[in-house]
Amino acid sequence: MNRLAGMTSPYLLQHADNPVDWWSWSEEAFAEARRRDVPVLLSVGYSSCHWCHVMAHESFEDQATADDMNAHFVSVKVDREERPDVDAVYMEAVQAATGQGGWPMTVFLTPDAEPFYFGTYFPPDPRHGMPSFRQVLQGVHQAWAERRGEVDEVAGKITRDLAGRELSYGDDRVPGEQELAQALLGLTREYDPQRGGFGGAPKFPPSMVLEFLLRHHARTGAEGALQMAVDTCERMARGGLYDQLGGGFARYSVDRDWTVPHFEKMLYDNALLCRVYAHLWRATGSELARRVALETADFMVRELRTPEGGFASALDADSDDGTGRTVEGAYYVWTPAQLREVLGDDDAELAARYFGVTEEGTFEEGASVLQLPQLDEVFDAGRIDGVRERLLAARSARPAPGRDDKVVAAWNGLAIAALAETGAYFDRPDLTEAAVAAGDLLVRLHLDEQARIARTSRDGRAGANAGVLEDYADVAEGFLALASVTGEGVWLEFAGLLLDHVRARFADPESGALYDTASDAERLIRRPQDPTDNAAPSGWSAAAGALLSYSAHTGSAAHRTAAERALGVVKALGPRVPRFIGWGLAVAEALMDGPREIAVVGPALDDPATAALHRTALLGTAPGAVVAVGTPESDEFPLLAGRPLVQGEAAAYVCRDFTCDAPTTDPAHLRTTLSD
Repeated sequence: MNRLAGMTSPYLLQHADNPVDWWSWSEEAFAEARRRDVPVLLSVGYSSCHWCHVMAHESFEDQATADDMNAHFVSVKVDREERPDVDAVYMEAVQAATGQGGWPMTVFLTPDAEPFYFGTYFPPDPRHGMPSFRQVLQGVHQAWAERRGEVDEVAGKITRDLAGRELSYGDDRVPGEQELAQALLGLTREYDPQRGGFGGAPKFPPSMVLEFLLRHHARTGAEGALQMAVDTCERMARGGLYDQLGGGFARYSVDRDWTVPHFEKMLYDNALLCRVYAHLWRATGSELARRVALETADFMVRELRTPEGGFASALDADSDDGTGRTVEGAYYVWTPAQLREVLGDDDAELAARYFGVTEEGTFEEGASVLQLPQLDEVFDAGRIDGVRERLLAARSARPAPGRDDKVVAAWNGLAIAALAETGAYFDRPDLTEAAVAAGDLLVRLHLDEQARIARTSRDGRAGANAGVLEDYADVAEGFLALASVTGEGVWLEFAGLLLDHVRARFADPESGALYDTASDAERLIRRPQDPTDNAAPSGWSAAAGALLSYSAHTGSAAHRTAAERALGVVKALGPRVPRFIGWGLAVAEALMDGPREIAVVGPALDDPATAALHRTALLGTAPGAVVAVGTPESDEFPLLAGRPLVQGEAAAYVCRDFTCDAPTTDPAHLRTTLSD
């Protein structure tokens, strides 16, 4: 076993028995490189990454390759999910140098952490114009030994170039109608009207953009925005991207038609999409959206929940195919023969038509990814349910994909928001209870006495890595959702503590721009800063949203100002690259709508009239509306102050832009008010 044996990251532990003398990212590793006067070989990946597993098996488990690495380098292994700051800094260098990026990421550094040679996956033998990994090792070692001055010059230039790539922030004016309309027009141009979604292959679920489209429609009535959201959600849910047996979404589709997924299942994707489909149901009443939201929530609780009450990061794409081979998608795909083995001839024929399983297959080796193709045939719902149950039971007997069971604070914040709202919308208190339990875990294990967040935990033990901006922002978002759903003001209080750190430690005091790492975090060759969404909302946009919601709850002008200053970047980027700043656009929609502040007061939280008004408030589609519920005597929510019952009955008060409507005791009237 090497030094990684004591780590908490499942990805690092996967390499603990490599013959490579791995180090974790640490000052000690770079000190060793200086002592030996050798380069640092930085390898970055994550546990559910297919090509990370491939390169590990081909190269890092190979003794001859390990001997080369150990002789000429200090090799450092990083889990990008534990250290997104390290990943972001060097991925920026890889993309700038090569025009592309991905994982595994392979970067060679000087002992001062300056990069000078880059790549991603390298094969064990020369292939398709790519050198073998050992050829790369030998070439870098030779350059270091024989052309050291040239290497140092290249490393210094790259580092200076990275340091000079500071974000041009522009002004801090918030986006208005013009920018939001331009963003919608840009999305319309990139929309795929035949298949849904945006752009070509590979096609990723556009979760944050869908939230913007739903909010824009709710505020403006733009039917085109709603139609793009409806069609995209239907095509994703009918395609192979969605697990038609067990619920939940895969990472992305390798094709434009959502047919063949990259089979890894990530917590953040499923949390975001669960919330999108719940919001789509809220806007349209779609039965498909209701089913997918609930099935995705159930998937997260069933397959990703940890014994401590948090949610694991991911399920692998690869698993044993039953013959000892590790194969991508083996757990999920079916052949006609496998259907017949489980279901018998008649039901297998039915299942093949219903799920689109063919003799030719839609995946590899004649297997098919289950889908729900549009068919004219009418199927017996009871029979289909029985078929699905039998197939799911048979699949559960297959070797399961591995699970990365580390708990990432940010992604748990996203899951908390999704489960809290889904539980409230669909009268599933078990889902809300799961959200509360995850919130309790974050407070108990991830927050210290100063409310600073640990990025990860595993097996009830907090990791050593400090939280980044997305951790503070997404957890605050989750806590604010819990406050609105449960009526427990302590969640609002915790959100405020986290947002105090955002304002004090992550914001530029001059411009209001936000950084991904805190002012007192470990110094890297540059301080990462990226307002654009990736697979999840950027920390920048997520912080703007949480700051705005908190200001609506509390009336804090300082938090609203911070949110507005952060949204200046959306004004600049929204019209130009709307696909990559969808959450920022969604937050801008909330700002344009107020956001609305809804206070529900009643004699008790379990009073039926109070509960009816509370549910109506939560189901309102006004973008970014905040909800507080309690008794007139409650001091947990500032929105409840001075809000009496109306003639002894529960009442709802709706305010925005410093103007309040007359209170109402009628849920139907409240519903109408929130749709105006």
